[in-house]
Amino acid sequence: MKKVFIIHGYNGTPNGSWLPWLMGELKRQGVYACSLAMPTPADPVCSEWVKEIARHVDQCKNDDVYLVGHSLGVAAILNYLQSDLATHVINGVVAVSGRCIKSDNPKTAGFYGDFDFEKIKKSAEAFAVIHGDNDQIVPFANGEKLSVALGVPLIAIKGGGHFTGSEGCYALPQAFEALKTILIGK
Repeated sequence: MKKVFIIHGYNGTPNGSWLPWLMGELKRQGVYACSLAMPTPADPVCSEWVKEIARHVDQCKNDDVYLVGHSLGVAAILNYLQSDLATHVINGVVAVSGRCIKSDNPKTAGFYGDFDFEKIKKSAEAFAVIHGDNDQIVPFANGEKLSVALGVPLIAIKGGGHFTGSEGCYALPQAFEALKTILIGK
């Protein structure tokens, strides 16, 4: 069975912005999708987020597993993929508005160290990176750096911001299309 786990960002919720829309689109395709409620989203701890991802992935030993991250959720996925807890090869990862360059926010600083992109690339079969060129929260340079580090083209959304509900973003077709491309490849 194909299973998609969606990891929200800092101060986010599993039902925020475009995440419910993506779950609905995947359900229509017959794909199981679940947006995870990450622990203490207003005061996140990287190790707790990594353990939460691992807890769900570990229950899927016979399934194809895909991860979609938004904002801090991308950093959590990268940390998971380079951790010893990543014992299940992930079939695909879609990174939306992900920061990979250290942040000034002390509450999220623990998510950004030196990413081991060689190890990360061995822990997942496919990647997609999506970033808005007008993101006021996570600068576009993060999307550029992440796409180069993962060896995939950047899906740049002209005029796109951080894709939050407060910006009125309740659907993100580019994330669905990127994920669908990865799912078909499997």
